[in-house]
Amino acid sequence: MFELLITMLERLSIIVTIAFILTRFRFFRSMIYQDQLNRSQQYTAILFFGFFGIIGTYSGLSLSTETLEFNRWASGLASDEAIANSRVIGVVLAGLLGGYKVGIGAGLIAGIHRFTLGGFTALSCGLASIIAGVLAGAFFKKNAQVKLSSAFLIGALAEIIQMAVILLVSRPFEKALVLVEMIGVPMILANGLGSALFLLIIKNVVNEEEKAGALQAQKTLRIADQTLAYLRGGMNTQSAQAVCQILHKEIKTSAVAMTSKTEILAHVGLGNDHHRVNSPIQTQITKDVIRNGDLIIASDRTIHCREASCPLGAAVIAPLKQRGETIGTMKFYFESKKEITDIVMELITGLSSLLSNQLEIAEADKAFQLAKEAEIKALQAQISPHFLFNSLNTIVSLIRIDPAKARKLLVSLSHFLRSNLNATTSDMTTLEQELKHIKAYLAIEETRFVDKLSVHYEIDDDALFVRIPPLSLQPIVENAVKHGIKDKEENCVITISVHRKDGKTCVNVKDNGHGMSTERVRQIGKETVQSAHGSGLGLYNVNRRLTMMFGSTSALQVKSVSGHGTEIFFTIPNTEEKTNGDN
Repeated sequence: MFELLITMLERLSIIVTIAFILTRFRFFRSMIYQDQLNRSQQYTAILFFGFFGIIGTYSGLSLSTETLEFNRWASGLASDEAIANSRVIGVVLAGLLGGYKVGIGAGLIAGIHRFTLGGFTALSCGLASIIAGVLAGAFFKKNAQVKLSSAFLIGALAEIIQMAVILLVSRPFEKALVLVEMIGVPMILANGLGSALFLLIIKNVVNEEEKAGALQAQKTLRIADQTLAYLRGGMNTQSAQAVCQILHKEIKTSAVAMTSKTEILAHVGLGNDHHRVNSPIQTQITKDVIRNGDLIIASDRTIHCREASCPLGAAVIAPLKQRGETIGTMKFYFESKKEITDIVMELITGLSSLLSNQLEIAEADKAFQLAKEAEIKALQAQISPHFLFNSLNTIVSLIRIDPAKARKLLVSLSHFLRSNLNATTSDMTTLEQELKHIKAYLAIEETRFVDKLSVHYEIDDDALFVRIPPLSLQPIVENAVKHGIKDKEENCVITISVHRKDGKTCVNVKDNGHGMSTERVRQIGKETVQSAHGSGLGLYNVNRRLTMMFGSTSALQVKSVSGHGTEIFFTIPNTEEKTNGDN
């Protein structure tokens, strides 16, 4: 019995070899990770595990119950012979990894084959193989990996059941009893251990590949994190040098270079004088990558340089793209082509896409900033033509009757227009300059209202140097004049207050005019409002600029009660340094 156990354990080397080979097949990995196999995968698994069960049968030892001698290999059996084998391992693993359908299928194949070999245990061993598939399938669990202890116990249990079936079915009973006494314990232990060993090998191989994949993913993410800061400014000699240094360090290459369409932007590693790596073959391949970049990227391919004249042994050249156009290349040099493994190729292909995407993002960020600046400039440049015409008409009417006042208004209008023009060339101004702009505007409006309008200022001196977007106050004050107090006959009051409080600067414009409805208050500053009196575009533009500059917390706030006036205010975070304003 002990000799039989040692021999069967030696035969487990065959199982080890088969287990390793199976890990090379994609369907087998799917069985490890997927909860449910599709029909095609189930058929493939049944055939493989059934074939594995057949190998387990042939690798067994035949035993004659007459002479009690073992033959080293099992083939055709006489009527008094049986087989001590590892057939049950394949069937058990089929059920544990693929479910009862795969287990029964593999059991049928292995069992029918065993039946055809003959011997007085042919029927009982064939039935036991099918039962082993059913048993293992019953222990199959979705969303759970099979434990080694479970594989050992189920393999051993399947073999115990086979011994019981042999005693129940095989005749004569005396021979069956002798057979079970001789092979029972060795087969129970060997097949239980074999099932666990088979599963252990599979898990170790797959885990190693998972670990390698995780390391590659970690490396890719680390490269992405390090290169992003440099590529935000686009592709230039400085960013290219930094990126090449990062890639050279992370990928362990002989050298890394980045090129544009026409020149080498940076080179790090061997041949850093640029001459050794810029051979005619390399130059031509680079041109080919740039010219055929769309085709190469579309098929997820990169170009190998493995000609003998390549001075660094071997290279991989990958395209860099923006908006579908190849704008340059990345060159990865190695000492020999043996270093360019499938893993390295997959990493470089991913890095090509990653760096191209980062360049795309950098270009998109640049375009967004330009569009944002252009929008702000356009908003700042808006001047109401009606206000200009009305102001000029007022000045014209005063030239003869009150030249001094006309001159004063002309100076105010000049200051107002100059402030508007200056606003188109600057992103920020001080509250002091903004208030001067407002006073010039209100000086003109007070003349038009003929002593009906009174303006009060409540200004903290230490708030005068707080910086805000140009033309932020004028549209708010203009709204108070044009809509708030427009139809009032007398006692028109506008109060402008600026206070610093709790780390913020609060700017408030209040009038005692007609007020607005709740619906109109909800719309002001958040959308344009089409009406007979205006569109609300001025306040909408102010709100847009404030939120773009300072965030949503600086958005316009509106309070109004119909018949009791309107109050519009906003806050500016005190994050800017105080600077002296220009007079």
